[in-house]
Amino acid sequence: MLRFIASIIVGVVITFGLFVFMAELINSGSKSQNNNIENIIVEINTTPPESKAQQRNRVPPPPPPPPKQPPKPQQPEPEPQIADAGALNFNMPSVNVGGANAGLSGPGALIRDGDATPIVRIEPKFPPKAARDGIEGWVQLSFDINEVGAVENVQVINSEPRRVFDREARKALQRWKYKPKVVDGKPVRQTGLQVQLDFNLDGA
Repeated sequence: MLRFIASIIVGVVITFGLFVFMAELINSGSKSQNNNIENIIVEINTTPPESKAQQRNRVPPPPPPPPKQPPKPQQPEPEPQIADAGALNFNMPSVNVGGANAGLSGPGALIRDGDATPIVRIEPKFPPKAARDGIEGWVQLSFDINEVGAVENVQVINSEPRRVFDREARKALQRWKYKPKVVDGKPVRQTGLQVQLDFNLDGA
């Protein structure tokens, strides 16, 4: 009976001792972990480390020079009259650039400012039969100038003698070239213009 009681006491003491030993182990482990956590130091460096590379500011290129202004176009000079082969003496015609009801102007009359300017005038051929017979005369014609300076709608108004020089006068006038009339910077069409072509024999 005494052995039994003694064994119980010894077992209780051993068990208590084990519990105490385990408690010490747990406490020592938690303390070491806390010490390790306390020893960790986190450093936050807000300034970047100095770099040996040098920063170079980009300099914008200089602006290109302004473009040179093109030279002002020169006014085209009227081309000389082109004489057809076989033409005899031909008097300079007078051109009226007024309205359709305007009469014919005298020889050498100047064209008003802003109206069409003649560039090329083709002299009409003198009909061989009229030249052989010594016939002289004139032809009055009406015509239009389009936006590019070409002659259109050539019509015979009057002629002397009748129908002798009409065909050659019309053919020559249709080949004339003009600098068209300009209004507000744009070429415009002119209608109802009139001209007289004279057919004279030189020394006949």
